[in-house]
Amino acid sequence: MKLVDEANIQVRAGNGGNGCVGFRREKFIPLGGPDGGDGGDGGSVYLQADENLNTLVDFRHQTRFKAERGQDGMGRQMYGKGGQDLTVGVPVGTVIINVATDEIIGDLTRHGQRLLVAQGGQGGLGNMHFKSSTNRAPQRATSGTEGEERELKLELKLLADVGLLGFPNAGKSTLIRAVSAATPKVADYPFTTLYPNLGVVSVEPHRSFVIADIPGLIEGAADGAGLGAQFLRHLQRTRLLLHLVDMAPMEGGVEMSPADQVRAIERELIKHDPELMQKPRWLILNKSDLILEDEWEEVTQGILQELDWKDRWYRVSAIGRDGTWPIMKDVMAFFDAQREEQEAERLNEAPYQP
Repeated sequence: MKLVDEANIQVRAGNGGNGCVGFRREKFIPLGGPDGGDGGDGGSVYLQADENLNTLVDFRHQTRFKAERGQDGMGRQMYGKGGQDLTVGVPVGTVIINVATDEIIGDLTRHGQRLLVAQGGQGGLGNMHFKSSTNRAPQRATSGTEGEERELKLELKLLADVGLLGFPNAGKSTLIRAVSAATPKVADYPFTTLYPNLGVVSVEPHRSFVIADIPGLIEGAADGAGLGAQFLRHLQRTRLLLHLVDMAPMEGGVEMSPADQVRAIERELIKHDPELMQKPRWLILNKSDLILEDEWEEVTQGILQELDWKDRWYRVSAIGRDGTWPIMKDVMAFFDAQREEQEAERLNEAPYQP
């Protein structure tokens, strides 16, 4: 599924209703006291995470959201009705930024989580509040206050388990097609993937994980080069990175060795967020079918030694699906082990109950 992962919207809460100037007038009480009611509070605007949404594309068409105004107060001490709150659904994983201050005001990471983004105005006071011993017939009431108005930037960080990392044309889209039902565009030129794609990998019934195909990175991506750093943020919430390397590279007509590809991407990860380098990362040597079999061992060992690679690595040909499935089974086993370890830690930290 393709997604739009950035959008700017305007939110405005409802103004409070005005207070009323009114006096009690009945058949036998012609000069009754003040009885003007208060105005109702304006409605507020909330953003709420919804697991059924997976893109911000709707906010490209509708960018303004306004809550209801509070009703004005009335005579006979009748309060105005409060304005209805407005709740806007966003995908789980949405970060909300106040454009005016560039401050992150919320991060919606679980279904149903709700965030107040614009507070409704308060209702004004009716004249019954201003009666005193010296002023028995006040002509004063207050107006409702204005509701908050903000411009917000929404950024979606994918909540994928696995992130595919690599240069353009390393074979990420081909791999995700091979192991899931996702169908990203695949072609023999750089930047085929212009938007992140998600795929669900089902290893066994009721055992699956989500894999994200991130658009290819180039040197300078953390500074906005190529498709920019906006895609690097999608890796921040993944639990495991699969670093694909093109074993027969050709970037812009200039050869770049597999080891140089890895080091270049690592520099971008450190620049964008050093914590990304702390995530588990497995090396996937792709397009192995383009290397002669009798040269494969020497080429592979040369790359691993040059990188001083200590973690897992795999040899695959994503286009022929050779070697792809064992990786997915190992990923599932890795997550299972993580879960068991976390459960054991949770039990150890639980207080003793006699």
